[in-house]
Amino acid sequence: MFALSSTALLGLALLTSPADATERVPLPTCEVGTRYIELTADSSSSKAPELCIRPDLSINLFFDAKLARVEVEGRERFRRVKVVDDTLTLVASEALHDGERVPVTVYFQDGATPTSATFMLVVHPTQADRQVEVSRHARTLASHRQGEQQARAEAQQCREEKARLQAECGGQVGLTGLIANGWLDEEDVVARRLTKVTQRPGAPLDVEKVISYRTVGPQEQERVRGRVAVKMELFNPGTVAWTPTGAALVGSKREELTGLTVWPLEPIPPGMSRSITVEMDATDSEARGTFTLKLWAGEAGAGGVTLDGVTFP
Repeated sequence: MFALSSTALLGLALLTSPADATERVPLPTCEVGTRYIELTADSSSSKAPELCIRPDLSINLFFDAKLARVEVEGRERFRRVKVVDDTLTLVASEALHDGERVPVTVYFQDGATPTSATFMLVVHPTQADRQVEVSRHARTLASHRQGEQQARAEAQQCREEKARLQAECGGQVGLTGLIANGWLDEEDVVARRLTKVTQRPGAPLDVEKVISYRTVGPQEQERVRGRVAVKMELFNPGTVAWTPTGAALVGSKREELTGLTVWPLEPIPPGMSRSITVEMDATDSEARGTFTLKLWAGEAGAGGVTLDGVTFP
């Protein structure tokens, strides 16, 4: 572990990285609470709704009619596929990998239209839809109100996060910006060269060097703000460019640290290396322990990078 008297590299990454970096992830939107899906008579001809899944986590689909049967592509790669009346429970196994898409088709007993519905299960690196309510008829007023309340809460959270990012990134940049925003004081920035991280096999890129950072910022009410970051040198040994689009940090108990940004979101050409920085807010007491860092691309079949053993100073 060593203290840096100059924080220009990390500062530039923190203050000049695009505020909308996490918005460019081309993966399905995963619902925090209950997700509502309405089916129409022509639903069979439209695009199948995409649902986020993760290995070993169950997803429950509740329908407004009893199910006759269910077809799951690659059913042997699921630990559980269980149908009870109007409920379908699915638990994927570790045989499914990030980015894979698995179609699931359900058939209803009552013969009403639509007689079947297809959903696309997408293996997400960190998130999962846990409860989905599917109806072929008009939703109840209470159901609409619950959905509206959930949407308003999520929209308010997005507005607050956007305002915070605009306030931080709208002024000075570089060292002046760090000082103006209270991120550079006697504490400075602490960095750690990570030598015990392990890269999982099968990745399209080689990780050559990893450094983690932590900085303590100004105090807001009873909470001392801070940030952590991981900078890694990635080499592309392949024949096509690889473009990062998102990242996630997952703890030992599968808890996920949210709000990460990735910079720069630029292609890494074949035979070339590039430094990529993943950064997020974290107080001095947060982001403690050992984490798994996942970095993924937007291109179909491009694969991602997974590092185990990531720690912060």
